[in-house]
Amino acid sequence: MVKKIIKNIAQMIHQADPTASFAFEFWDCDVICFGDIPRTILRMKTKSCAHNIIRKGFLGFGESYMKGDLEIENDMSELLRLGLAIGFDDYNLPLWQQFRLSIIELLNRDTRRREPKNISYHYDRCDEFYPLYLDKTLTYSCAYFKESHDSLEQAQLNKYDHIARKLLLKPNETLLDIGCGWGGMLIFAAQKYGIRGVGNTLSKNQFKYANHKIRELGLQDRLKVLYQDYRELNGKFDKVVSIGMFEHVGKKFIPAFIRKMSGLLKTGSLGLLHTIGENTPSTSTPWTFKYIFPGAYIPSLHEIALEMEKTGFSILDVENLRLHYAKTLEKWAENYEENIEKIRELFDETFVKQWRLFLNSSAAGFKYGNSQLFQILFSKGSNNSLPITRAHVYIE
Repeated sequence: MVKKIIKNIAQMIHQADPTASFAFEFWDCDVICFGDIPRTILRMKTKSCAHNIIRKGFLGFGESYMKGDLEIENDMSELLRLGLAIGFDDYNLPLWQQFRLSIIELLNRDTRRREPKNISYHYDRCDEFYPLYLDKTLTYSCAYFKESHDSLEQAQLNKYDHIARKLLLKPNETLLDIGCGWGGMLIFAAQKYGIRGVGNTLSKNQFKYANHKIRELGLQDRLKVLYQDYRELNGKFDKVVSIGMFEHVGKKFIPAFIRKMSGLLKTGSLGLLHTIGENTPSTSTPWTFKYIFPGAYIPSLHEIALEMEKTGFSILDVENLRLHYAKTLEKWAENYEENIEKIRELFDETFVKQWRLFLNSSAAGFKYGNSQLFQILFSKGSNNSLPITRAHVYIE
């Protein structure tokens, strides 16, 4: 019965994409194959692995892969693409599984007490880890590829400049970067646009690195990074930006976060929110929620816009960089594999597989699934002095 269900899934994939070339290999050496030379092979080494896939969806798939009961030969991204083609996700779980995952979500929700722990879980890996797959700026968010041949580092600098142009940054303006990561945006804006800036993070590793880098570059009279919750930030700023942090706020705190941004931004000034989103409201997938980003919530554009409107923000521009994030993640995955032996020296094989699946499944989600990347430009109230076209953003 279990094998029959898995074979039905394979048939569904073939019907959704008759040109796909893949194979499923079972624990008893039985094989179902479509196409002459499979681009990807899913090898289930145990019957319990197949049970987990059927019962838990992608959560069971991911856990079996991490455990070693499931192997993926050749192209992992192709297998993930095929899964997305038939809607193989976690929203068709049995009710008891949905209830269990709801309890896990409740226990890991980003309350003010748990948020530092949730942030630290993901970002405070050892100092050697992130440089192995990020670029030299240690930018951990969607890049912007102005040219197809742009390097990852160039694309991240492009992203910072793209944001700076949207915000119309000027010398000596004050810029607040909420959830500033390793400080890349602040450093870029200070060096190229001459701003004075403040950032915050709840990652101790990011806090230490960012301030060390600021001192190393001689920017300590212009920039500082605080180890502080965004709710504790004070002051009024000419411009406010948040890049890749909003996903950690949690559904319950979306209104409070938007109101806080408003309180920190001067009237008539500009802000930009750069965040992962989805076409319909949802929690993150259970596997990602459990093993990668505890406490995360991926909002819809509607949810964000609704709260911005309530707060009195005027939304000026929305850009979707979905395919830019797919390419960013593909480059991260390439870097990850190039440094795989160094990563194995730092972590066990379960972690190695976990992060490989995270990078590749995220890339597939942006390229073939429901994942979006929104840049939302807004002003606090009306500002009639702003350009009436986007020429200042795209014309050098």
